[in-house]
Amino acid sequence: MFKKILATLVAAQVVSGCGAPDPKPVVNDKPNVVIFYVDDLGWGDLSSYGAVGVETPNVDELANNGIRFTDAHSSAATCTPSRYSLLAGEYAFRNNAAVLKGDAKLIIEPGSPTLPAMLKKAGYETAVVGKWHLGLGDGQNPIDWNADVKPGPLEVGFDYSYLLPATGDRVPTVYLENYRVQNLDINDPLSVSYKGKIGDRATGHEHPELLRQGADPQHSGSIINGISRIGYMAGGKSAEWKDEDFYTVFTDKANQFIKNNSHQPFFLFFSFHDIHVPRLPNERFAGKSEMGLRGDAIVQMDWITGQVIDQLKKSGVLDNTIVIFTSDNGPVLTDGYDDLAIETLGAHQAGGPYRGGKYSAFEAGTRVPFIVHYPAKVKPGVSDALTSQIDVYASIAKLLDIPLANDEAIDSYDYSHALFDAKGEGRAELIEESYTLSLRAGDWKYIQPSKKKHKWVKNMKNIEVGLSEQPQLYDLSSDPSELTNLADKHPELVAKFQAKIDSLVAQKSRIN
Repeated sequence: MFKKILATLVAAQVVSGCGAPDPKPVVNDKPNVVIFYVDDLGWGDLSSYGAVGVETPNVDELANNGIRFTDAHSSAATCTPSRYSLLAGEYAFRNNAAVLKGDAKLIIEPGSPTLPAMLKKAGYETAVVGKWHLGLGDGQNPIDWNADVKPGPLEVGFDYSYLLPATGDRVPTVYLENYRVQNLDINDPLSVSYKGKIGDRATGHEHPELLRQGADPQHSGSIINGISRIGYMAGGKSAEWKDEDFYTVFTDKANQFIKNNSHQPFFLFFSFHDIHVPRLPNERFAGKSEMGLRGDAIVQMDWITGQVIDQLKKSGVLDNTIVIFTSDNGPVLTDGYDDLAIETLGAHQAGGPYRGGKYSAFEAGTRVPFIVHYPAKVKPGVSDALTSQIDVYASIAKLLDIPLANDEAIDSYDYSHALFDAKGEGRAELIEESYTLSLRAGDWKYIQPSKKKHKWVKNMKNIEVGLSEQPQLYDLSSDPSELTNLADKHPELVAKFQAKIDSLVAQKSRIN
């Protein structure tokens, strides 16, 4: 349905150095793509979605000048699965994708079809900046952090990467640029263990008095920057990050990539650490919200977004850039550290009116903010279309006239008419993945039975996981908080929706 998009003026040559002048403009007929992928941001955590106690003016500007979706979903309620689905275009359960350890192997097979690899076919320069958490290495041998760390993002379609190798709460707490750990001293080699203590760093188990934030047993490994992490780390002192510096380190890398590549089409996957734990926003954001550290981290996230958007403007490419702003899963307030997120919450509802949150089968597990800003094509509006991040892959492929193979991105479909038009119709149904599978079909929400318990989510994360040994069926049109189970009243719908889940699980190729 798309014709050639009105070209915008962009840079004529690669420029390096932050102080370099803007180059002469040239014509480019392909839209750039920037995905802001925030971590653990709930449906209600933006002021444009009704947040209380925190303001997000930069993201709100995107929403006001683009499409703000009210019924959009990550494909899973946890981080690794949703990231996998976004980049691979298929549900995470097809690859048994689960939250990974910090030394896990690369979960995407090198050379397999991915969103960045597809864009490279169309002549795009591609980059990922920020949190990775999709594994590194081949799994045959332990990762040697003192040599080239690969395979990784460069083997699955990215030309450039600057990463947290796993997450902010996991070792190794170092930056990885392309294949190499940054600022590493060869005389102080880096080692990582998830089996037991190594090296001489104090741990949270041994010395809780050294901690800036109290931590649960899982997060009580090696202490770095006053925070105990998951796992243990020896050596690599010179390469350690400082959490409070993330906001400029990643922003500068992203903006340099934009500036260097504004003469050609590019794809930037900006994968935030914020607002994941440990929440340590820079002191410049201290007290900028009424919600303590979690709120201040949201303010920091908003500032970062604004800085990258400003660089797109400076480079003359914002109008011809598809900006997608969204989150990897729903919110979590307490997730391993005592940062007073619950105590300082006030009247704010991180998940909006929806039940559950991160980890949960209830709606707040995957219903997240989703904003599409694309001045060359998109008119501002609000859309209640049922949409999924998993369809970004096929929708952009359609936009660029790139055909997809039957075994490529098998769960991703072209919903560009909904993504780029607030009046467009969305999906008739979609899968929500958590510790079980759920199906949205219009306003119906079906959660299939599960014998899993996961009481730790309720007890330690303060979130209702949504699991039951009985089928659950909710009518979201009258019961958005999923309080009244209608499964017994509609056994025919339960059977129909379970059959649909079974059919999707058995699917092996695209259904055209």
